[in-house]
Amino acid sequence: MKPSRLRFLIPLLGWLMLAHAHAQTAAAPVAAGMPSMPVTEPDALQPFIATYQVFNNGRQLGDATLQLVANDGNRWRIDLLMKGHGLMRLTGLNVQQSTVFERNGQSWRPLSQSTLRRVGFSSRKSTGVYDWNGRQARWSGDIKPHRAGPVALRDGDLSGLLINLAVIRDAQPGKALHYRFVDGGRIKEHAYQVAPDTEAIQVGELRYDAMRVDRVQGGGENTTLWVASGVPTPIRILQRENSDDSSGQDSTDLRLIQYQGVP
Repeated sequence: MKPSRLRFLIPLLGWLMLAHAHAQTAAAPVAAGMPSMPVTEPDALQPFIATYQVFNNGRQLGDATLQLVANDGNRWRIDLLMKGHGLMRLTGLNVQQSTVFERNGQSWRPLSQSTLRRVGFSSRKSTGVYDWNGRQARWSGDIKPHRAGPVALRDGDLSGLLINLAVIRDAQPGKALHYRFVDGGRIKEHAYQVAPDTEAIQVGELRYDAMRVDRVQGGGENTTLWVASGVPTPIRILQRENSDDSSGQDSTDLRLIQYQGVP
């Protein structure tokens, strides 16, 4: 895997996001070993664990596990663990990421964040704190000085993981979505477009009627994910490079293989 692809893979995995059953999407099949989640209100959260396989140009690189944990009160924690197979463990496909957030009305607000990346025998760790009283966010650890902050916070600001929660919550056929990403000392505007109609998609032996959501980036990178009713996380995430060129190649493909609710 090229370093540029690895750098993009981390925010891409933010798409492995907790979600609710989207009432406006057509029903999706659930196979044995993949129990259905209860249908909830649009802003509800349900603890779960989901597992993905990570592919690069058709070759499996490793696995990713995402879990949503309910903490005390209105606080939650989302954990992402990604591990590479074989040599990919040494080249950087080994990441742990967590975000603690709180439910604030119908939105989610990040409170703290930690990221640990292991490359070979070394590791890099960074932590972030979102101070909503002081309206500032700061980062420490193995992070570039100019990204330590402070970064001024605005209502609605989200970390990478929480943006993807909001995308799945807000997605409706034909709708355009816009968010402000504040993560790792960086600020970016994120825009997404939901397709006007659902489409059939095959993941392994399972077929789903799913909504397609696209985010197009500069430099010929395009990310697409599919969201199906009754499934608490995207069923597939596909990132292509040079997608503005007819010779574009699939570079990273994440496929849901199982999920389960947590009591």
